[in-house]
Amino acid sequence: MLRYVVRRLAFAVLVLWLVSTAVFALLRISPVPVERVIGGPRATTETLDQIRHNLGLDQPVPVQYWAFLRRLLRGDLGYSYVNSTPVTELIGDRLPTTVWLVLGAAVIWFVGGVLLGVLSATRVRSRVDRAVTVFVLVGLSTPPFVMALVLLDVFSTRLGEMGFRFFEAGPPLQEHFLQRMILPWIGLAFLMVAAYTRLTRGAMLDVLGEDYIRTARAGGLTERRVVYGHGLRSALTPVVTQFGIDIGVLMGSTIVTEKVFGLQGVGQLVYQSIVTGDTPVVIGVTLLVAFFVVLANVLVDVAYSLLDPRVRLV
Repeated sequence: MLRYVVRRLAFAVLVLWLVSTAVFALLRISPVPVERVIGGPRATTETLDQIRHNLGLDQPVPVQYWAFLRRLLRGDLGYSYVNSTPVTELIGDRLPTTVWLVLGAAVIWFVGGVLLGVLSATRVRSRVDRAVTVFVLVGLSTPPFVMALVLLDVFSTRLGEMGFRFFEAGPPLQEHFLQRMILPWIGLAFLMVAAYTRLTRGAMLDVLGEDYIRTARAGGLTERRVVYGHGLRSALTPVVTQFGIDIGVLMGSTIVTEKVFGLQGVGQLVYQSIVTGDTPVVIGVTLLVAFFVVLANVLVDVAYSLLDPRVRLV
């Protein structure tokens, strides 16, 4: 397994290099000149030329690319064009909020989706199966921002007028953690629960039709052990694969949920940076998301051998 992990890490480094190269290329072809963003619309030609010189943009492209890679290797993502703050500092201040948002929602959607998927797969064509199917259709058809607004309206506005306080946008996150995070967790997880329920149900139905499942039942094993001890472990392989991808991607794409619930996370930072044309921050978040996606895929590959005994990492 060690050799496999080393190869996967080497491949992860290659992927991150390709992503950073693509990001550098996109920066070069950006329709908004960097010097114009920093200098403003009234900057003179001399000022713009000085900004380009200070940033090294008047150097040949290979020289700029090498300087870009050297900064990345040192963990230097540059400075914000808007307030001259290091990008790593801006992301570091916002990242804990987004991490808690994604991880809390991940627990809800993974556990809820797997349990509902197994329940539906083991009771095919029953009323329970039909009810779960309706829930999946509703969940997949409801945009995340709609669910977030509904939760905010019901639990903050309407119930708040009746004296029940489930959510308040004002209190600091550190002092009122659960009160601030429960509704964002549910809003972010609702769509994902429906998707994971459908994915788990399909995987379970495929696995429960395998020969080794019939052999286990014929051997006298209890249905609970057959379903959870043998069937679910194999069925979780595609679910865990999708889970790893979703965790990584959501680290930089929780803009709607953070915007609705007033959370100052990475999603809000990306939104503000796109509006103001703060390219270094957008690039920094892009590289961060790529890192999380690559790391999650490595961990998922290693988890395969633990979930399915038939998988051997060589």
